[in-house]
Amino acid sequence: MTETIKILVADDHPMLREGLAAVLSTRPDFEVAGEAKDGNEVVRLVKDLSPDVILLDLEMPNMDGVEALETLQKEGVGAKAIVFTAYDTDERILGALRAGAKGYLLKGSSRKDIFGAIEAVASGGSLLGPDITNRLLASMRNGPLETLTPRETEVLRLLAKGMPNRHIASELFISERTVKFHVSSLLAKLEAENRTEAVAVAREKNLL
Repeated sequence: MTETIKILVADDHPMLREGLAAVLSTRPDFEVAGEAKDGNEVVRLVKDLSPDVILLDLEMPNMDGVEALETLQKEGVGAKAIVFTAYDTDERILGALRAGAKGYLLKGSSRKDIFGAIEAVASGGSLLGPDITNRLLASMRNGPLETLTPRETEVLRLLAKGMPNRHIASELFISERTVKFHVSSLLAKLEAENRTEAVAVAREKNLL
């Protein structure tokens, strides 16, 4: 017997949300476990329902999709999310991926593509639409993927002083886990293999 994939649909437009749920329900191995109209509901329902996959819009009131993913990530709650949105800018893509999204599809994708993405992510894989992949690769070739946040800059400066994570955490009044998250983000943005290389790249680019 095929295992059922539990899906949480999150979108602030009722018609789109309900239509999406109806389409997904045509698959006997898909179960729409819940629907969310904003990021706050996403966080609550993920904790309550433990869905296998979240089909997540980015632009929602109160708390947007990226903020919801970041909140779940900070709280240590696992969530396999596919961002399903009309926005396709590099900043949006990278923000969602850094927040833990496993897939990224544009609204207007075919039923087949949506079903395939859900299956891929539920089984532990990741998926990006071909147009998104091309833009992402182009961004990587052109240098850092995005400017550093103020907090990442603070972490970078302390890295440059040779501080270990626990000292950085103490200095900035944050947890070691949060420091690790920022360090990982820095390595990705600076395309560095380790902390030493990240500091060297930052100096070359006048970020320190």
